[in-house]
Amino acid sequence: MDSNGDDLSTTARNRAHAPGPDAPVAVELAGVAKRYDGAVAVEDVNLEIREGEFFTLVGPSGCGKTTTLRLIAGFETATEGTVRFGGRDVSGLPPEDRDVGVVFQNYALFPHMTVGENVAYGLNFADPPGGVTREERVAELLELVDLPGTADRDPDSLSGGQRQRVAMARAIAPGPDLLLLDEPMSALDAQLRERLRVQIRTIQRELGITTVYVTHDQEEALAISDRVAVMRGGTPDQVAPPRTVYREPDSRFVAEFVGDNNVFSGTAVDAAGSTGNDVLAVDIDGETLRVATGPGADGTGRGDEPNPDSGDRVTFCVRPEHLEIDRSSNAVRATVESAEFLGETTRVHLDWDGTPLVVRTRDPLTGTVAVGFHPDDAHVIDVERL
Repeated sequence: MDSNGDDLSTTARNRAHAPGPDAPVAVELAGVAKRYDGAVAVEDVNLEIREGEFFTLVGPSGCGKTTTLRLIAGFETATEGTVRFGGRDVSGLPPEDRDVGVVFQNYALFPHMTVGENVAYGLNFADPPGGVTREERVAELLELVDLPGTADRDPDSLSGGQRQRVAMARAIAPGPDLLLLDEPMSALDAQLRERLRVQIRTIQRELGITTVYVTHDQEEALAISDRVAVMRGGTPDQVAPPRTVYREPDSRFVAEFVGDNNVFSGTAVDAAGSTGNDVLAVDIDGETLRVATGPGADGTGRGDEPNPDSGDRVTFCVRPEHLEIDRSSNAVRATVESAEFLGETTRVHLDWDGTPLVVRTRDPLTGTVAVGFHPDDAHVIDVERL
């Protein structure tokens, strides 16, 4: 049962798809800033998180993602701006009055309590949702997190992944409106993280609970989120669904932070219209590469790209999987520097007259190769008018 007493399988079917842009806003941050003795932690954060959404804050260390989460939870008070839940200003409310569940990086389980007592801890301050007993709620949640029959065990007898799931069960036991997770899997090994992120996503879908997740792992953010906010310098640099962030980064920072990328800068020398895409010729140190700037082949995907004119400085990117070896057109010659075998693919590092390139291939490469791309596979990041 969920917090409204509904059958979880019914809720899961209702939440089979990500909340749309017209879904009610569950959490809003309007002009939020946090400063400590003049040092800026977050600045001018404006976010809207929808009901039932899995929303992830991702970025490097010190970018403000955890501070933003703590401002939502009420562990920090904003220096400026407003935090709203469902349109209600909660900026001055303490954490216990915000109806949020929090899963911390270190799990913070009570070692002197059993697993069941840990899960039931929040029920000391609120009745179990759905009209069930404490024991029924604990059993239900341990089943949900795939730990049935562990209520009487000691937390120290569990693995790291199991303790993480107990912490999640404890956070959602009182039926909060909002679930906050602060890098909950950073201490786990890679394979376990991959398994648990699927479980966390499944649980979130089944409960239909609005979730804000913090991670520094770009792959994790792309894999589990409905939308992602890429943080830089205390503010979101781009907020969009994972595919958009990956395929259409708004800035050079996002392009280079989220996954491998190849970033090029040059001067626009020709912008010739055609019946399909507008193809822009860009001169890069005497080499000319062509980039599509109009609508994509399916008529979508390029509407927000800048429209460069001849003479403008243009920055664009091409993902490694879109670079082709031995391409006869729209290509340059580059020298293989090194290769990393990754199992499914090989990541090859090349040098093109001082410009590093990365390409993914099935087999390692050696020597000097021709490497290029189809114009449609490039994405214009920035245009500097000259």
